[in-house]
Amino acid sequence: MKQLLIYVGLIAVIGFGFTGCYKDVILPEAAIDPDGPPQAVSYNAELKPLFNSSCALAGCHVSGAHKPYMTADISYLQIVNGGFVNTIIPKESILYQKINGEMKEFIPSAANRQKVYDWIRTGALNN
Repeated sequence: MKQLLIYVGLIAVIGFGFTGCYKDVILPEAAIDPDGPPQAVSYNAELKPLFNSSCALAGCHVSGAHKPYMTADISYLQIVNGGFVNTIIPKESILYQKINGEMKEFIPSAANRQKVYDWIRTGALNN
């Protein structure tokens, strides 16, 4: 009887040990080919909210601060008319260089930075 209890207890401890082990699996962000085919990106639906939350709400790119002003109402005109995009050579766009350089911490997601790049490559439309 004593041996039976010991075996049952040992099996229970081993069972709890196996089911109690849990390992978080953190997958790295999927690799993005920046020069692959550009995806369709809507400025109004995707980029305007991104710039407003990442750049304007931080207080850096609001009216009267650093140009371009990224508040939702004037961000498109500021970026396009201010010479921050180069649709001929997108990688030479000031916007692209800044968000992949010194301003990378404010748009840390590679997918969001790729959206900006794709938007520039597809003509920087106000869509």
